[in-house]
Amino acid sequence: MSAPSADRPALRRGAAPDRWLVLQLADGTFPSGGFAHSAGLEAATVLGALDGAGIEAFLDASLRQIGRAALPFVRAAADEPARLAALDDAYDATLPMVAPNRASRAQGRALASAAARVWDHLGGVAEHARLGPAHHAPVFGAVFGALGVSPDDALAAYLHGAARGILSAGVRLGLIGPLEAQQLHAARAPLFGELVEAAHGLGPEDAAQTAPLIEIFAALHERLDGRMFQS
Repeated sequence: MSAPSADRPALRRGAAPDRWLVLQLADGTFPSGGFAHSAGLEAATVLGALDGAGIEAFLDASLRQIGRAALPFVRAAADEPARLAALDDAYDATLPMVAPNRASRAQGRALASAAARVWDHLGGVAEHARLGPAHHAPVFGAVFGALGVSPDDALAAYLHGAARGILSAGVRLGLIGPLEAQQLHAARAPLFGELVEAAHGLGPEDAAQTAPLIEIFAALHERLDGRMFQS
């Protein structure tokens, strides 16, 4: 990957974080806009592709795709936040469908804006969001890395947030109840560990989409007559 260009500011790492910082970043109340998106679940539901029993398969397929498509970029950006511009451009090439690409940019920009308002030295992330695609996965990694969070903690937080977002969407769509959502989330712990471990051996050049049907549903979301979520 090439170094950031002159018009894209470099990022720097912050001091080593404590547990409270990691918890704050991973908390659902952090205003990054994630709950406005369903990751294709709404379209899959409206178009009759799954019911309440099918959300587990949807969740697992989504998480496995994230493990192969997004986590390599989260890890690379967390390890070297200064590579955000190059990693962001590379990630953009992995999302050829307009709707998923646009949703990823929206979430990345929301996260960049919120993080820069909380931590002053993350202004470089927000500035990049005004210059580049600002996809969620590389921006997420860069934010965590610039704050001194380890790549493994960044991966864990990313998977946690992805599962939480899908399950929250399932609750609001009436597919499952809140307690069932928590049970499903808790049961994913072995899968989270498997995906984090697998990400150790994956670089951005290994990224691949593994769930094409989910990508198709995400692309069809904007064609729904009525929508609860942005994607």
